[in-house]
Amino acid sequence: MELREPDPDPEPEIGRPVDDVPPESAEPGGRRYPSTLGGMCYLLVLVVSAVGLGIVAHGDWRLGVRCISAALGFGAAVRLVMPARQAGMLAVRRRLVDVVILVVLAAALWFLSANIPNQPPL
Repeated sequence: MELREPDPDPEPEIGRPVDDVPPESAEPGGRRYPSTLGGMCYLLVLVVSAVGLGIVAHGDWRLGVRCISAALGFGAAVRLVMPARQAGMLAVRRRLVDVVILVVLAAALWFLSANIPNQPPL
């Protein structure tokens, strides 16, 4: 029978997560509506963006892209003034990063919709 010495440097045991602290994203069962004002604003940004995509699909691409740009700008303004706890899905990263990304995208879309020349029809 072979005797082995205990491992001098065993791997540390990883403890179980604390059960009494619910995760932040825990939702009560069955709820289908946003619980914060930021969640409502997020839904508004999505709806206006979808309307803009519909406008693009039906021909007036400049107006559609400007609708999407306005929705992103509105999302940036809401994220800037609303606390992270109330911002809902608009709060993805730190506030400054979220606002800068949304403003840059909104400005780029607006700029492109204003400066791309019309193309002759095929």
